[in-house]
Amino acid sequence: MKKGLVRHRSSKARSSTPVVYASLFGDLLIVVAKTAAAGWTGSSAMTSEAIHSLVDAGNEVLLLYGIRRSGRRANVEHPLGYGRELYFWSFIVALLLFALGAAVAVYEGVGNIRRPEPMHDPTVNYVALLLAFIIDGWAWLVSLRQFRSAKGELGFYEAFRRSKDPPSFMLFFENSAALLGIVVAGLGTFAATALRLPVLDGIASIVIGLILGATAVLLARESKSLLIGEQADPHLSRSILAIATAEPAVSRANGLLTVQLAPDQIVAALSLEFVDDLRAPQIEDQVIAIEQKVRAVHPEIVALFVKPQTDRTYQAMRQLRFENQPDE
Repeated sequence: MKKGLVRHRSSKARSSTPVVYASLFGDLLIVVAKTAAAGWTGSSAMTSEAIHSLVDAGNEVLLLYGIRRSGRRANVEHPLGYGRELYFWSFIVALLLFALGAAVAVYEGVGNIRRPEPMHDPTVNYVALLLAFIIDGWAWLVSLRQFRSAKGELGFYEAFRRSKDPPSFMLFFENSAALLGIVVAGLGTFAATALRLPVLDGIASIVIGLILGATAVLLARESKSLLIGEQADPHLSRSILAIATAEPAVSRANGLLTVQLAPDQIVAALSLEFVDDLRAPQIEDQVIAIEQKVRAVHPEIVALFVKPQTDRTYQAMRQLRFENQPDE
């Protein structure tokens, strides 16, 4: 196998980083307001919301840490770099959202239902929730704008499934869950006081926990898929194959294997069949030329491996690699 130079670009600010900072700033303000309101009123739903915002703030710190770590340069111990650290920390964020946010919210709600207590001064709750809705709404608009610009013409769910940048879709879903949780907490506060049924406040807390749990499961599933290793966008694969096929010395581009390491880091393995009259030094020169052209068009390729082989050999190896694999 001819191996190209492995290149890792220096760390650069990702497009989702400003959105993470915006959400972190908003959540820190909201934590203070919700915690004060929960302590004053004794509301179970508000306590769940305070914990929710605290977990969100911690998650955003972890995402920023993952972004910074994923940009570290490749070294001998990690020859392909640290790109997957972002996917690792994104998976941890999803687990924390479930384990801390959802579980504590449900626990608070069950406790309130078993031992319901009247709410004191619900007006404080309304003020805190209104403030939280304004701040979270601003963060949601920022994340929505970034997600829309990244998804292009794709639908929201399709863009979520195909996205390779976890912070972008994580923040959009987290902020959406936060707004929905605020609405539920407000309705729970109103129902508990208007109907004089404090147990409804506990039910609202459980509903908030279920919202967080559903969001966490959705995010964990996609983060796990990225962490295991997903192929790059099919458009990139077609582009690389077209670049290789355009070379006069290449008689056939057999196929391409890609693995996404990070939003802007991809490893590719290219199988090519060269014309018969080329000698080894000429093939090596062609490999270098193809690598340079591919990286000029796709700088996100941090490592490109070119393997000269016939189509028959490529198909046989491909069948061997994927045979007897169970369907999902």
